[in-house]
Amino acid sequence: MNVRRHAVVVLGMALALGVAGRAHGTEIKGAAVLDHPCGKVAVKHMGLVHAGKLDEATKLGTKALQEQWKAMPAKDRQMMSEMMVAVSKPEAQLSAEIKAHGVLVVEGNKATLTVKTEKKDASGTSTETWTEQYAIDGASCWITH
Repeated sequence: MNVRRHAVVVLGMALALGVAGRAHGTEIKGAAVLDHPCGKVAVKHMGLVHAGKLDEATKLGTKALQEQWKAMPAKDRQMMSEMMVAVSKPEAQLSAEIKAHGVLVVEGNKATLTVKTEKKDASGTSTETWTEQYAIDGASCWITH
């Protein structure tokens, strides 16, 4: 094998490994998401928001997210709090949706949880997608967005 062909083979293998190993990360689906620290944080956060305990819920975010929240004018925080509570779900409902439709993608020290649900009724079909991003620090997960 000449040097040029060898370089192409090595480059191809490196690209394939990069795409398979890093571009998509590790996918965790369904009930297994709830065993991961990020899945646990997702459910706990939603429960606190649903209960109107935004101060406690905010503590599940990164320091940067907490600082952004504190830096918001009180009027904006109040408006955001009301909106978050209005669209939140009880812990049991989010847990069930994660079990049925949750996908957690872990890439190094970052993770993204996506729950995509489809609802059919007399007016047609609608799709709802909920996504939350995390920073992973050891065995802890912190909401980043």
